[in-house]
Amino acid sequence: MPTNNRYSDTDIAAVYRVIYERRDMRHFLSDPIEPEQLRRLLAAAHHAPSVGFMQPWRFVRIRCQALRKELHQLVEQERLLTAKALHEREDSFMKLKVEGILECAEVLVAALCGQREAHVFGRRTLPEMDLASLSCAIQNLWLAARAEGLGMGWVSMFAPEAVKTLLDMPTDSHPVAILCLGHVATFYDQPLLEQEAWASRQNLDDLIFENTWNTPPCS
Repeated sequence: MPTNNRYSDTDIAAVYRVIYERRDMRHFLSDPIEPEQLRRLLAAAHHAPSVGFMQPWRFVRIRCQALRKELHQLVEQERLLTAKALHEREDSFMKLKVEGILECAEVLVAALCGQREAHVFGRRTLPEMDLASLSCAIQNLWLAARAEGLGMGWVSMFAPEAVKTLLDMPTDSHPVAILCLGHVATFYDQPLLEQEAWASRQNLDDLIFENTWNTPPCS
């Protein structure tokens, strides 16, 4: 008889609820986050799985307002370049709000640590697994924030080398995300890009194959 390791129905429902109600937030209130709450969220991130238990995540908390404004400028530069690269969708893109760096309570830069070449366990043929591990930490932080009623937005529009220089990061480290974290007036009913008709969620059945690529599962 297998051991019953299943959570209660209420706990299971809460897990699925936070997954489905998580949103990439762009609109924030300026109310501060309590230090104990921020610590809980970062602890949740730190308990993410990592390949070879390498724990490659590093989080830089941006408390200096001048630095925050410089990060915002770097994002704005890339936003304009991205708009140009989108060609016929440039005008539509420029109408989108893509970050909340100047409004949110906390700004964190999530980065990969330096000296990652020393970690080969699970990475010899897939060195990008350090990025996968950091992504799991970011997702943990995101879900914990949503469960506590806080919004988070992942900003990826920036030149990594410029951010590294700005934050005096090691040359072999790598910034991956600027995370905007804070209280929100309300959460979006749908992902913002779906709400703004930029894209829509794909059909799950079209993304699942069986045995070989593009072979749909047997019914």
